[in-house]
Amino acid sequence: MKTLEKGNFEGKRVLVRCDFNVPVENGKVLDDFRIVKSLDTIKFLLEKKAKIILISHFGDPEGKRIENLSLDPVAKKLEEILKQKVKKLKEAIGEKVKNEVFSMEPGEILLLENIRFYPGEENCEIDFAKELAKLGQFYVNEAFSVCHRKHASIYLLPKFLPSFYGFQLKKELETLENFLKNYQRPLVCLIGGKKIKDKAPLVKKFSEIGDWILVNHLIWEELLKSQIEIKNKEKILHPLDGIDEKSDIGEKTLKIFEEKIKSAKTIFWNGPFGKIEQKKYSKGTEKLAKAILESSAFSLIGGGETIEFTNKLKITEKFSFASTGGGAMLKFLAGERLPGLEVLGYYE
Repeated sequence: MKTLEKGNFEGKRVLVRCDFNVPVENGKVLDDFRIVKSLDTIKFLLEKKAKIILISHFGDPEGKRIENLSLDPVAKKLEEILKQKVKKLKEAIGEKVKNEVFSMEPGEILLLENIRFYPGEENCEIDFAKELAKLGQFYVNEAFSVCHRKHASIYLLPKFLPSFYGFQLKKELETLENFLKNYQRPLVCLIGGKKIKDKAPLVKKFSEIGDWILVNHLIWEELLKSQIEIKNKEKILHPLDGIDEKSDIGEKTLKIFEEKIKSAKTIFWNGPFGKIEQKKYSKGTEKLAKAILESSAFSLIGGGETIEFTNKLKITEKFSFASTGGGAMLKFLAGERLPGLEVLGYYE
């Protein structure tokens, strides 16, 4: 892996692709987990006196400028954490951007506007990537959570600039690789949330390598409806009771699930087990989270909703590893090749 220690960045313009797609309300960042995870890379480049140009998406503006999806709140949060000026630009490409970038001093930080305001990002357009590439002399991927997307700033930029793995990206990959190669059994997987389409390959894989898969009402119902072929279906445990028409898991289910968690040596958890946006239906998920922490197992957790939930409870750092990835983590663990890693030469 070409990591940052191998580069000479002094006085150089470095494009850092981050994932600052964080929950924001009334212009304030509610949860800075993903921002904080990119800090080691940013601080390292600051120490090396690089000129740092940060790139991120935010929300899903579908290639149009939507003012309330601007990265302004992120710039404010970054300034607060780093205790230094982060200049936020109103665009990501164009003459004004070039002028700003080319007049940067070493140790300065610029944040480009939401990269998804441009259709060229999600359409993975070469010309758009070339425009972005003109801004930098090096590229750093610090956005594991979007490595499964074939987007311009993830998949094409590294083709035009010498490229490096960010510290968090490296840590994610090493932890997930280690998890797959060296997990100890019993391996218990908790799969909640929704979107069975994204989770089916992982359910399949874990039904082959794991001991128990605990699922919520929604995933179980979708599994029954779908035509997904799963070996060892007997390893899947579904809720036996629920609260208010399956808005949360019931006591009987909790008891069984907690027993399986207690017996585990390795635990994977992705997705809530109830309608956690309503406090009264978050109790089941909260109890499962506490059971994981009380077990002596190695625990790997990830996914936007999951991390947001554990952050609210202030317990995220207590798990063995909390991944910044949702879809990217699920695909990586299921053995799929991620475009953002492919272009960095990860699979060679």
